[in-house]
Amino acid sequence: MNVLGLSFFYHDSSAALVQDGKLVAASEEERFSRVKHDSGFPTLAIDFVLKMGGITLDDVDYVVFYEKPFVKFERMLLSAMATFPRSSAVFRESMQRWVSDKLWIKSMMSKEMGVPNAKLLFAEHHMSHAASSYFTSPFEESAILTVDGAGEWSTSTMGIGRGNKIEIIKEMRFPHSLGLLYSAFTAYCGFEINEGEYKLMGMHPYGEPKYVDKIYELIQVGEDGSIWQDMKYFAYHYSRDSTLTEAFGKHFGRPARDPKLQDTSLDPYYCDMAASIQKVTEEIILKMVNHLHKITGMKNLCLAGGVALNSVSNFKVLRDGPFENVYIHPAPGDDGGCVGAAYWAYNHVLDQPRGPALDHAYLGSEYSDEEIEEFLVKNDIAFEKIEDDEEFFQFVAQSLVDGHVSGWYRGRFEWGPRALGARSIIADPRKAEMKEKLNSKIKFREAFRPFAPSVLEERANEFFEIPEAQKHFPARFMLYVTPVREEKRADLPAITHEDGSGRLQTVYKATNPGYHRVIEIFGEMTGVPVVMNTSFNLKGEPIVEHPSHAFNTFSLSGMDLLLMNNYIIRADAKKKIKDTRFHLRHEGDSVTAMVS
Repeated sequence: MNVLGLSFFYHDSSAALVQDGKLVAASEEERFSRVKHDSGFPTLAIDFVLKMGGITLDDVDYVVFYEKPFVKFERMLLSAMATFPRSSAVFRESMQRWVSDKLWIKSMMSKEMGVPNAKLLFAEHHMSHAASSYFTSPFEESAILTVDGAGEWSTSTMGIGRGNKIEIIKEMRFPHSLGLLYSAFTAYCGFEINEGEYKLMGMHPYGEPKYVDKIYELIQVGEDGSIWQDMKYFAYHYSRDSTLTEAFGKHFGRPARDPKLQDTSLDPYYCDMAASIQKVTEEIILKMVNHLHKITGMKNLCLAGGVALNSVSNFKVLRDGPFENVYIHPAPGDDGGCVGAAYWAYNHVLDQPRGPALDHAYLGSEYSDEEIEEFLVKNDIAFEKIEDDEEFFQFVAQSLVDGHVSGWYRGRFEWGPRALGARSIIADPRKAEMKEKLNSKIKFREAFRPFAPSVLEERANEFFEIPEAQKHFPARFMLYVTPVREEKRADLPAITHEDGSGRLQTVYKATNPGYHRVIEIFGEMTGVPVVMNTSFNLKGEPIVEHPSHAFNTFSLSGMDLLLMNNYIIRADAKKKIKDTRFHLRHEGDSVTAMVS
């Protein structure tokens, strides 16, 4: 049975294909369209996942959308009416979008794909989140917690998964939302909502949680972690342009930070504010988790929703929470809704048996040696190739020891927002100067942003405080920030964050043998089986997909080497790009030179 899951028309449009209970392919549309956070209909992602499944749309048994448009429309309509006339502008704009496009998703999907209405299903937003985590987990039964900004009405749910069924037992409703609360402080600290939450989390170790009490004056928190917000401080439920009211800035004594300053300074006040909302978020989530454990008595927990991307909080749930085991899907945000929608239909609705657990995130496209070499030759790009894998891995490890920064492009790309050793930029974590080099000359982003360590799973606990690392699935997906062992921090200055932590990725030989071997050889050479890892993209761009994207990013950055499969492209190959001032773009099956 073939079930196609879709998520689109908000942000991070995506598609996923489940075949007989196995997730065979999943991707965000942005990887192919090259539009960051592409929200449009995911035509390219659909084409990709069907190709990976070896089928056409005629072979698809069901197409499942990740939420219910009419229920979401009801929430927007009633919210606008309740806050009128303040909501008049957003009401007018929203109605135009909804009446023209979003309300008619069923007919639009049928028309775009030529699929009859009988094959179209619609899951609830938070059920999609719950299903994405539970049905890909290794658990036969589990408590489930979803937390995000908002779905149709729900902003957080508690549920139970048993076998191939999920039951939602409690929910919190809009406009009260932990995800929207965190986003409000993202905006207050000068970052873009739905993009800057990573930055807020990365900034928090530079501050002190001085404003926790002031934040709690804006909200009431129940023993179960439910929150009630005093909405006089927030505008997101009625405003088109603003998240906060003037009362918010007056409450804290300072206005929202100018977004133009975010790249140039670390204002201590806003660092303290970031530390404060991070602490409040962790406390609320732990209340939710403790309550969920109390009412279910289960030993396993599945987390989902955009707030499950808060890796700092996730580790606190594992370390300080009551559950023995925690699982988080590699794409817990709205992009992962397509996976959850497909599994909800396959398991919960159609009563099909559970498939295998998702123990890796390598569900994207890959390119063969022939395709890579054809691209390089066609575009007159100088390259070398080391045929023998072991010799190639030795070369890569030695280049890291020599201080080179490399673009690593190998195998199927990663599902979700994290680069996990398939489309990564890698460097030596022992060299403190690497952090500044990667931020300023390669990624072109804020100097305070941290970098991730990729570590052999069998040696992770030697360097990070994560006992039994091999059993923790979220660590595979870079969804835990753990303390770097104090005695190892001097060995890992480039990836040790301000508070002594690191957002590690545990690397498994079985699921990424090439990357694992490079790290293993690097460890043999240096005594440190850890490499510095960041996503293979420039600031504001999607992670690379086609070899042309990889070369374009390489040529526009300060990287020393580009490593595509066993092909080596050195920095000298950039000379042509700099002299002729053009770069390469991939469009469909052709590569074109674009004049800058």
